[in-house]
Amino acid sequence: MTASTTSTAPRTGHIGLNVTDLERSLAFYRDVLGYGVIGEGKEEGRRFAFLGDGARPVLTLWQQADAAYSGAHAGLHHLAIETDSIERVKDYESALRAHGVEFAYEGVVPHGEGAASGGIFFHDPDGTRLEIFAPSGAQNEPTPVKSAPTCGFF
Repeated sequence: MTASTTSTAPRTGHIGLNVTDLERSLAFYRDVLGYGVIGEGKEEGRRFAFLGDGARPVLTLWQQADAAYSGAHAGLHHLAIETDSIERVKDYESALRAHGVEFAYEGVVPHGEGAASGGIFFHDPDGTRLEIFAPSGAQNEPTPVKSAPTCGFF
């Protein structure tokens, strides 16, 4: 396929995550990150929740894992969630800290040396790597990793 100014590549619709405890993950994604619950299924052996903004699903949680996420296996590296400003990223950081979340780096960091975009890097209750970022506003923050993108190896 050749490069063009108009992309015909498909867009990401929603992300599905396997979780070990649906209630715990719902509390995190709904109460801390603010996703709305669009629908749930809680019959024995088939527990799941659709989360999103309005009627559009963004994230689905499937209670079908018996162990935490492992970055040692091929698959999802991390999930990046975009917000409109660095101030909003900092609001999420405060809420996450109040929830007891540990961060990969201290505070907001740029995606790389000299980058305007940046955010915060942390893990969900099952250890899935997450990032909340803004497209600009991080250019004056210190870069914790000089030789690779900040989001690459946390």
